[in-house]
Amino acid sequence: MKIKENNIMKRAGKLAGLALLLIGFAVSVLPESADAQIAVKGETVYTMNGNAISNGVVLIRDGKIERVGSANRVNIPSGYEVHEAKVVTPGLIDARSVVGLAGYYNQDHDQDQLETSSAIQPELRASDSYNAREYLVNFLKEHGITTVHTGHGPGAVISGQMMIVKTTGSTVDEALVKDGTMLSITMGSGVSRAFSSPGTRSKTVAMLRQELIRAKDYAKKRASGETNGTDLKSEVIADLIDGKITAMINVQTSQDINTALRLQREFGFPMVLEGGAESYLLMDEIKAADIPVIIHPTMARPGGAMKNMSFETASKLFDADIPIAFQSGFEGYVPKTRVVRYEAAIAAANGLGMENALYSITAGAANILGIDDRVGSLERGKDADIAMFDGDPFEYLTKVQGVIIDGEVVYKPE
Repeated sequence: MKIKENNIMKRAGKLAGLALLLIGFAVSVLPESADAQIAVKGETVYTMNGNAISNGVVLIRDGKIERVGSANRVNIPSGYEVHEAKVVTPGLIDARSVVGLAGYYNQDHDQDQLETSSAIQPELRASDSYNAREYLVNFLKEHGITTVHTGHGPGAVISGQMMIVKTTGSTVDEALVKDGTMLSITMGSGVSRAFSSPGTRSKTVAMLRQELIRAKDYAKKRASGETNGTDLKSEVIADLIDGKITAMINVQTSQDINTALRLQREFGFPMVLEGGAESYLLMDEIKAADIPVIIHPTMARPGGAMKNMSFETASKLFDADIPIAFQSGFEGYVPKTRVVRYEAAIAAANGLGMENALYSITAGAANILGIDDRVGSLERGKDADIAMFDGDPFEYLTKVQGVIIDGEVVYKPE
């Protein structure tokens, strides 16, 4: 009996030791605490909420910005992890991408940005395809981009819903900021020839108008409780009619931009123009409609519907008080994505200017995407998303010295 008891005690001791070992291992592999305290010092800090601060300091606590100011007014408390850079900015924002759906392998298995079984599929959700571990997401992060508005690409009349993510996390749930933000719509010659219909501009608009008319009827039935919410397509377009989701319409030529503006007036849905290669020809109309423009990549190839694109489009729209943001867009070839930092840099050199270009990929983009309460500027209480540079962010040879997302250092070059 005593031998049996001794064996039991020995086993219990071994189990207890094993438990302690496992606990110690778990603690050693856990990420840094979310309540990490960080101070970022910059020779120049662009808050995008007022003038740049020389010799500035940003304090971070619990993943949020605690305080921002000059070093002679903001003392760094003891225990804060200190990072230093020549230039500090809010994390950069890509206002239109397909990253996470389109992968860098450029093979069938990682190309989910455009479903070609039907020209109208508003029920498709980007969050159901997004790969948070995609190499291109990390690639953008290493360029200082912390937030991306990504999803289904142009090419279908309605290709699906967009989403906003942070360039961090290993799952879509960890990365997600907001789902179902905008509907990706294409008008004009940009509609893919993979579809048997539409074939012309007028057919595209007729198909859209028919769906919008149906959605108006469906929205009325939904409001009165006559539907059970199982018609996914009608639910999404009814959300557009009710203003719960925004139409992001890819248009390049002035005739297509004009048609998009006319369709929006007819149905009254919220809209953002995307692309807008010839938007400088209709600035009065765009401004009167109070419609933002997510400008095509500045360095896109001029051809086809974009033959009249200009490096100066951004500066012209900005000077006309039309809200703008920049995008990486969709690339059909490797490496599959552009970098908005460089696209904005070319616009900066062609009339937009450095600070206006920076505004357009930070606070300006956040305003258009409706997330300015969280990101886009360095202000107390906002998400601690910060990019650190060793020089002018728009100089090609400038290197990123570090990236912070939600108060966690997610990139620090060796």
